[in-house]
Amino acid sequence: MTRKHPEHPTRPRPSRRAVLGGAAATALATLAGAVGAGAAQAGGHRADRPTGFPLPDGWLPEGITIGAGPYAYMGSRANGAIYRTDLRTGQGRVLHEGAPGLASIGLKLDDRDGLLYVAGGAGGTARLVDARTGALRTTHRLTPATGHFINDVALLDDRAWFTDSRDAVLYGVPRGRRGTVRALPLSGDWEQLPDVNNANGIVSTPDGRDVIVVKSTPGELYRVNLHTGHATRIVLSGAADVVNGDGLVRVGRTLYVVQNRLNVVTVFHLDAGATTAALRRSITDPRFDVPATAARYRDRLYLVNARFTSPQTPETTFTAVGVPL
Repeated sequence: MTRKHPEHPTRPRPSRRAVLGGAAATALATLAGAVGAGAAQAGGHRADRPTGFPLPDGWLPEGITIGAGPYAYMGSRANGAIYRTDLRTGQGRVLHEGAPGLASIGLKLDDRDGLLYVAGGAGGTARLVDARTGALRTTHRLTPATGHFINDVALLDDRAWFTDSRDAVLYGVPRGRRGTVRALPLSGDWEQLPDVNNANGIVSTPDGRDVIVVKSTPGELYRVNLHTGHATRIVLSGAADVVNGDGLVRVGRTLYVVQNRLNVVTVFHLDAGATTAALRRSITDPRFDVPATAARYRDRLYLVNARFTSPQTPETTFTAVGVPL
């Protein structure tokens, strides 16, 4: 007979049913947690990713682009430099040093060739920069050095299409380092206005055939045929205009329009032919400080604060912010 010691009291043994039931419950809980984590990862939701990060003082940002990887590239109006930030940590560094007299306005990353296509603003150029090393690969002269403003760019088929805010022309730059630049005059509904910014942000249409261009003044959207240059005004529903329209982002048939000085992103639903755009909602955030352009990564929209209404000095601070789509 086993003696019972008072310092080790006998504990009742659980039944076989209780043991099996507990194991099953634990397995179900573990499976549910794994499924939940997998679903969150598949949806791109990571609560620990930073929703804002600083840029160097005096950076004067305007353009931002993000490719397949978790890195944002942001251009400088001050000297054409390009800054790269890891969206997972918020840490960044200058990738491309730039030079006096240069500007990097809108830019797009081509994951296919690893190049950044950079709009040169008043300099009238399109520059191709290696996204890995920051080395300048090619410079295309699009316009004379005065009277023009190369503002934004979209990648479509074999060309990168650049807008000129001061002229009714789109410029098609060959993707890669070789080829001939194509000038495409705008016609149709397009009416160029003097002494204001006209064509600004640009994205491809949902069918991948043409482009959508926002006309900052007076705030209109156009579908442009890339074969003829014919521009058809897109009819807005639920909004009178998109005045101060700057960067554009399209996800399927959802079009995000950054209206910089209004500190808002208006969200439209495009019809199948991109002939009408119906307002669905607006995105605002107290951290917006004249956001210029935006880029999407997973479940967020990232924007750079250009701070056009603040002093543009070497000491001025600048940030980029992320908001839910």
